[in-house]
Amino acid sequence: MRALTVVEPGNVQLQERNQPEAHQGDVVIRPVVVGVCGTDLDIIDGTIDPDFVNYPIVIGHEWAGEITHGNDLLPHGSRVVVEGVVACGTCAECSRGATNRCAVYDEYGFTRDGAAMESVGAHPELVHLIGDKVTWESAALTEPSAVVLRALQRIAPEQGEQVLIVGDGTIALIAALLVRQWNPTSVTMLGARDEQRDLAARAGVDLFTTNPDDTAAGYSLIIDAAGAIVATTTALSRASRGGRIVLLGYPGQGKAAPLPVDDVINGDLLILGSFSYTRSAWADVVSLLNSGTFDPGFLVTHRFSLDEYESAIAALRKPVGARGKVLLEVGR
Repeated sequence: MRALTVVEPGNVQLQERNQPEAHQGDVVIRPVVVGVCGTDLDIIDGTIDPDFVNYPIVIGHEWAGEITHGNDLLPHGSRVVVEGVVACGTCAECSRGATNRCAVYDEYGFTRDGAAMESVGAHPELVHLIGDKVTWESAALTEPSAVVLRALQRIAPEQGEQVLIVGDGTIALIAALLVRQWNPTSVTMLGARDEQRDLAARAGVDLFTTNPDDTAAGYSLIIDAAGAIVATTTALSRASRGGRIVLLGYPGQGKAAPLPVDDVINGDLLILGSFSYTRSAWADVVSLLNSGTFDPGFLVTHRFSLDEYESAIAALRKPVGARGKVLLEVGR
């Protein structure tokens, strides 16, 4: 079978390899769609924290597919999404529900081969059924949506808040869509590219701007999803007293933003970093998808076959026009 492999930083190959052997009790899944994102670029470029990746690695941590060898609860032909974080389930963090902080870090597309290939094995407890009415596009966005939902659940938005989202990529757009579950008074997005305006409007953004001067201080909830130091600096300066700031964007290993400590203390600010997602957040996203109350599929703007992986990577690096999620169609 074919597998999109980062052999080493800077070396990406579509390799031919034998189908992996499933472990006892695993189900086997044929990936249909695989999302690619900025973190995949970090893996390709070798700029990711080395503690979180093993080379060579097949990328693909955002995906959905069909069961080819299942069991009574997950029969052949079932449409599924699969948690990427393989938590041990027994350490202190897992016991308190913080599976994202499992003492043994293991994740598809990082430490074990991901889904940008034609067959994947998974333990049944990681596999979630998706309804027939859920599009493949929406299903492929389960992983980034779980990342955002877990952060929002931790920060506990309140009804009637004024929300600022810094960034206009997929995570930022999902944040705009999900924060509407808490009925904010307004959602403003400070983006980098005006081409994202229409996508932002569809995601529920009231005001989209690329001019920082349009976002005066006074937001009670700020979500930094841009992945740039300047964005984090802006986020820290826009909070109202008692405001909360959620950090979701990765600016790059070793990069640091200046922290105005006096302003943070005097402003009574809460700054929250949120890593990955928990099993419960993943299940909550699946529930929202299956209920029809959350449908992010419109955020998919680019589709490529597995053979066109170079074009997919180029679309990530240098977006032209509106760009949401980039998908590889592996088995569609």
